[in-house]
Amino acid sequence: MMKQTNIIVTTGRKISGAVENKARQAAVELGGLFVRRGEYSLEYLRQEYASDLILVVKKKDYVLDKPEGEFFFHPSMAHLRIKNLRRGMEDHMVEAMGLEPGMSVLDCTLGFAADAIVASFIAGETGQVTGVEVSPLIAFVVGHGLAELQAASPVGLQAAMRRIKVHGADYEEYLRMAAAKSVDIVYLDPMFRYPMQGSAAIKPLRDLADHREVGARSYR
Repeated sequence: MMKQTNIIVTTGRKISGAVENKARQAAVELGGLFVRRGEYSLEYLRQEYASDLILVVKKKDYVLDKPEGEFFFHPSMAHLRIKNLRRGMEDHMVEAMGLEPGMSVLDCTLGFAADAIVASFIAGETGQVTGVEVSPLIAFVVGHGLAELQAASPVGLQAAMRRIKVHGADYEEYLRMAAAKSVDIVYLDPMFRYPMQGSAAIKPLRDLADHREVGARSYR
């Protein structure tokens, strides 16, 4: 995974030794600086260490605190889409892919991972979904969320999350290294060229994401 060096990693105020160990490990993985939280506010740490990026490690999740808002993993729309699929309703992405159980999908623009989760739900235990994300922070927070978040419902959501393999990498480099015909579907859903600035859900993600236009390149 690529490293994000301009980040502080800390914890909540009331923590256990296990949570502090998780925070220290996160700092190592991201190439950031671990700082003991104590009674300090996040704003104090932001000013003291001159960094807008603070990863707060908690017992159950990882929250990236930024001036634009908090970024954390949640199944969000995947939760509703899987509910609808279980009711027999169609999903536009699944239909467009022609996705069936047992197929393999490479999601080159993982982001919040909602599309990858839905794809994993359909591909099932015999399929495979790989998510590639160029932002080290998005890859870290979402990757850990997929692996650790407990999701009791709908049936199949948590299992779909656990099956996704996350790679922190530039998808163009990843594709160049991939073996010929190694996946059934290559999927890209880049950031909008002209975004809706009022979207509160997307705002914390926007300045972390890759805004480059998808090029017309040929891959094996």
